[in-house]
Amino acid sequence: MLPHIRVAFYDCLYSRADALFDLTDALLRTDGPVKRLAELTLTAEHRRGHGAMHDTVNHGWLEPRHLRRLLASTPLPRAADGRIVLTVDVSNWLRPDSP
Repeated sequence: MLPHIRVAFYDCLYSRADALFDLTDALLRTDGPVKRLAELTLTAEHRRGHGAMHDTVNHGWLEPRHLRRLLASTPLPRAADGRIVLTVDVSNWLRPDSP
């Protein structure tokens, strides 16, 4: 299902589609909140330079109606009995500053 959503999301992007897709990938895969967009250019998913990120933000364009339809039409994952399937990451996370 995820590959289908990625392809459909890419279809929502028009101007500077490749760069917007990379920027979105970097945003979604970053651990924690993003405080500065320039930090996204340091991630492996963002394969472009710092200037390309600013150009993408200033001149990139996506079709909001197309994206809205995509998100509204995406079915929720369900178990065999019809219940919605949710996932939770329960991995250990080291927090050295925690009491």
